[in-house]
Amino acid sequence: MRFRRKSAARNATDIDMTPMIDIVFQLQIFFILTFKIVAPEGDFNIKMPLAGPTSATPIEDILPPLQLRMDADPNGQLARMSLNQTPFESFPALHRHIVELVGTDHGPGSFQESAELELDLDPKLHYRFVIDAITAVSGVLAEDGQIIRLIDKIKFAPPRTGTP
Repeated sequence: MRFRRKSAARNATDIDMTPMIDIVFQLQIFFILTFKIVAPEGDFNIKMPLAGPTSATPIEDILPPLQLRMDADPNGQLARMSLNQTPFESFPALHRHIVELVGTDHGPGSFQESAELELDLDPKLHYRFVIDAITAVSGVLAEDGQIIRLIDKIKFAPPRTGTP
């Protein structure tokens, strides 16, 4: 009597692992490609005061809010320009006044950090006058060719609905 070996029967039922490994690698590539990196939570760029409030006099190094109002004539040309109710006839005059207010010194506690300008514009005003105003208040070219920043925070007032 001859007995068959069980090893021959075992070979017929072996599972081929190659397709399973292929699927595992495909899943791995899928998850790597669809992974989204989340920005760290709570990372805010806030400048907090170094010390608590004191009973001393308030800091005088903060400029009051500046508002530049520009009115247009019926043709869209600049008719009037005033900074905090002070009229100006030209953009160079406005620029000189901003340099006097803000100064050209940089560093902590300088007026450049706290200076903020709000543009209150007539809707009929041509766009080139807006650009001229932003140029006059935002910076000055020094003698050595470097740009000295004056006012970085410039915002626009809500559109006017009526006439003043």
